[in-house]
Amino acid sequence: MVISEVKVLPVEGDAKLKAYVSIKIEDSLVIRDVKIIDGARGLFVAMPAKRMKDGTYWDLVHPLDKATRELFEQAVLGEYRRVCGEDKVDIKEDSA
Repeated sequence: MVISEVKVLPVEGDAKLKAYVSIKIEDSLVIRDVKIIDGARGLFVAMPAKRMKDGTYWDLVHPLDKATRELFEQAVLGEYRRVCGEDKVDIKEDSA
């Protein structure tokens, strides 16, 4: 799988939500509403999800294996670093 393009739209004024992201895959599929969230263990990539009536979230799109998840995270967080400037971004790598 080739990630053709990553577009990052930084969000200001929100303590946890840092950016919205669109990912283009192989110039044939776009995934929108990906979020970069600042959580307890640093920044992480949150895939698009729908909030259910009971307050839980159901992922609409998500990687099926670790390698694909890592590919997405590297592409998204790498572009976030580039857009926001390396010195402004504190990304803690999550080994989980």
